[in-house]
Amino acid sequence: MTGKVIRIERTAPRGGIAEEPELGTKGYCLGDPKFGATKHHAENAVFVKSLDEAAELVSEGFSLRMTGKGKRASLVSPKGLRIIRA
Repeated sequence: MTGKVIRIERTAPRGGIAEEPELGTKGYCLGDPKFGATKHHAENAVFVKSLDEAAELVSEGFSLRMTGKGKRASLVSPKGLRIIRA
């Protein structure tokens, strides 16, 4: 796919509230699929600075930490995400 990533959204947001990637001080947090059931552990987190980098890793099977208003952040698998490009 081509074009700059303008948004990554959860296809089925919890409670119908829009969710977006959580941007922390280290950047966007992703879970590496090679860690299987422990990919959500802090020591296995992968951080990137841009949505373009996050989208690239999601396309390689990484899960992305998503959050919405009043929602606790959670790791969402690639099949539950939609990448919107300009």
